[in-house]
Amino acid sequence: MTNNSWKIFRGTPEEPHNGIERLPEPPSWRKFEKKKRGKTYQTRPEAIELVNAALYLRRPLLVTGKPGTGKTSLAYAVAEELQLGEVLRWNITTRSHLQQGLYSYDAIGRLQDAQGSDKDNLADIGKYIQLGPLGTALLPSTDPKDSKKPRVLLIDEMDKSDIDLPNDLLTIFEEGKFEIPELTRISDRFANIDVKTWDNQKTTIHSGKVTCKAFPFVVLTSNGEKAFPPAFLRRCLRLDLLEPTPKELEAIVKAHLGDSIEQAKPIIEKFINRRDKDKGDLATDQLLNAIYLLTNTVNTEDAPMGDSQDEDKDQNKKRLIDQLLRSLSSI
Repeated sequence: MTNNSWKIFRGTPEEPHNGIERLPEPPSWRKFEKKKRGKTYQTRPEAIELVNAALYLRRPLLVTGKPGTGKTSLAYAVAEELQLGEVLRWNITTRSHLQQGLYSYDAIGRLQDAQGSDKDNLADIGKYIQLGPLGTALLPSTDPKDSKKPRVLLIDEMDKSDIDLPNDLLTIFEEGKFEIPELTRISDRFANIDVKTWDNQKTTIHSGKVTCKAFPFVVLTSNGEKAFPPAFLRRCLRLDLLEPTPKELEAIVKAHLGDSIEQAKPIIEKFINRRDKDKGDLATDQLLNAIYLLTNTVNTEDAPMGDSQDEDKDQNKKRLIDQLLRSLSSI
């Protein structure tokens, strides 16, 4: 194997080498740049309409669709275009509960600190309280000139929630306020307590209560695997994101990979055939992975899309594409 091979890892542990130094920059969707994620999002007309309706009505937007249809990226696109700051993201698990989204209280940490002190200073209780993503989203922006702007809250994968969480969110969505009992109990002595927010800012809580002044733009995502209570659905606007059309796929590829679109067309066609004709469960980022790897690696003699017509290399390329475009529902 030549030293200028596209392969960084060669499977030869008995011959250590510094090939990792040739590893190029990651693809745009793997740089963990949230603003980049919002800038490259391709928004459909129906999504634009529902986002605007949610903004006007101050209602949460429940976005349903298969994995890879852009549900979570929609929140970042809205935050980027409207300059609403950092997206406050709450990743739901089977153990998630309402208080986790509102705030956390480190009672053990406070007890340990109190044991090393002559007195329990109630005024310091704020050091042990941090607002969660939902609690932070109900606050105005920390920038005074943006105090009337809503925050963007992403509640991701609601399908994973337990049976109680959707209903527990109803009061918050309707009333836009909550109470921190640990602070309410001492509000007659300490009316104002500083606490930390989810995005590591400081805010002052008055009398142990948080009251929303600008209802956040809330995106709840669902893969459509779970039915939600009617009372919960009544308080949400619902957007179903369909899988991208061939034209939309080309636009997505161009947004991420620029002029690779001509080289990418055969892979896009293969992706569409598997997704639509073979009923394969595929995500758009699988397509991006395949195109990036097969069109942006160094064009060497054993690169996966080199000019060689060697049968073995063609088989290697086909096998790699098959692996990258493997159905999400396959075992």
